[in-house]
Amino acid sequence: MNMNLDHELNLSLTPGVAGRLAKHSLLSEAAPTRQRVVSTYFDTPDQRLRRERVVVGYRKSGSEWLSSVRRCGRPLHRQAKTAEWEAASEPGELDFSHVEDESLRAWLESLRDELQPAFTTSFTRSAWLLEPRDGVRIELSLDRGWIEAAGRRQPICEVELDLVAGGVADLFSTAGKLQTELRLHPEAANMIQRGYQACVDAPRQAVKALPIATDGRMSTISGFRTIALACLRHLQSNEQGVRESDSPEFVHQARVAIRRLRSAIRVWKPLLPADFVADFDPLWQALAARLGDTRNWDVFNSETLPTIIDRFPASPEVARLADYAQRRCAMHRQAARQALSSLDYSRLLLDFPARLLDLPEDTEQRLADFAPRCLQKRAKQVRRLAAEAMDGDAAARHRLRVAYKRLRYALEFFAPLFSGEALRQYHLAASELQEVLGRLNDLSVAVQLIDEALPDDQRGDLCCWLEQQSEALLPELGCMLDAFRQQVAPWKRTASAQLDLSPIATSPSGASPLAV
Repeated sequence: MNMNLDHELNLSLTPGVAGRLAKHSLLSEAAPTRQRVVSTYFDTPDQRLRRERVVVGYRKSGSEWLSSVRRCGRPLHRQAKTAEWEAASEPGELDFSHVEDESLRAWLESLRDELQPAFTTSFTRSAWLLEPRDGVRIELSLDRGWIEAAGRRQPICEVELDLVAGGVADLFSTAGKLQTELRLHPEAANMIQRGYQACVDAPRQAVKALPIATDGRMSTISGFRTIALACLRHLQSNEQGVRESDSPEFVHQARVAIRRLRSAIRVWKPLLPADFVADFDPLWQALAARLGDTRNWDVFNSETLPTIIDRFPASPEVARLADYAQRRCAMHRQAARQALSSLDYSRLLLDFPARLLDLPEDTEQRLADFAPRCLQKRAKQVRRLAAEAMDGDAAARHRLRVAYKRLRYALEFFAPLFSGEALRQYHLAASELQEVLGRLNDLSVAVQLIDEALPDDQRGDLCCWLEQQSEALLPELGCMLDAFRQQVAPWKRTASAQLDLSPIATSPSGASPLAV
């Protein structure tokens, strides 16, 4: 999802759907304009401009050439703004005299000799100015063409909705009306980001969650909105990998993104409208379940099964189990691909942020006051479940694992509000404990999957051995629990020592104080 949600939406579509766009009722009374747009973007060989979120390009629109420089606001930086400068120019002449930011202009001048073409976009743009109601104007652009980089070509077929006048609700309402008749999918990466991806001749890599720059002065709802949108970016950064790759890590990261989002919904549930939670939490839960089945078989096939084969190398039951696991992996991977290719998923990616951005603002309560209470509540739940887990069964340990995950996610959401070594040590201890609980959970799930795969008379030795492995981990779990109890909860320190209420302090890359 393009995160300039206050004024812009990018949606992909197939060429067949693009051919039907002009016949949609919203466009029937608007006359389109058409132009050929060719743009070349420049960077240094090590892509310094990309890292600093600066875009330098030349664009030919009709017969005119324009030189443009754009400095993009960092998505993690609440106060950052995007600035852009354009001027008529001759192609290939890197002239930065029109850049009003003196430090940026000087930096670009220092790199002039290193700049070279990185990629080119070439497309035909058909544009309509829509006026769905009085006072609302939205420019709809259909772009069809190519991105070319390093001798490779990728197709462009996308719709951009740009809010000229009106509110963000009008933008989403228009997109929703288009989506009722046309298969449109909200996209996370814009054309420039895809151009840079095309420069790299390497397999796509799964994307982990990035730090989220929350701020103690935010209202509670503003904090929730920031976190939820970051979770959507995390999910969408991995969705293409789920659809096109066999790498288990894409499914894993997509599932983590949804778990983090659902954890945020749980944290803020007392402050959210009941219908918002009731409408969306079940949808995210259902999607997580479909990915969860895939993840369970991935872990079993890649991590647990090899240890079983080593222990029972000549077992015919293990051979049958391996064959069954491979088939189940393929079946569930296809189900995950279908889930992230479905119309329901595309609609959810429009409906959820639309309602998210429309949540009523709560200006009375700051995040700095809200965070400690939330963390203390989750820590208390963890302590209660920890006492049950050591003497309980696999289900009790699973409940503890879920509670620890929710505590860790909440700690990561609020990390920029706290400072000091206590925060890092607490997070590290929680992560290490969660790792042990994860290994125990994998063994428990493996027993369930073997129960599914083999008849009663063929699984006894395998399940018994797996249960022995679980028992052997319990002393380590006990030590980890003891170590975690010794940690100082960072939110319990004095308010002046713990809460960072200054403007967000980030590194040059936009990272928050706790790298997660």
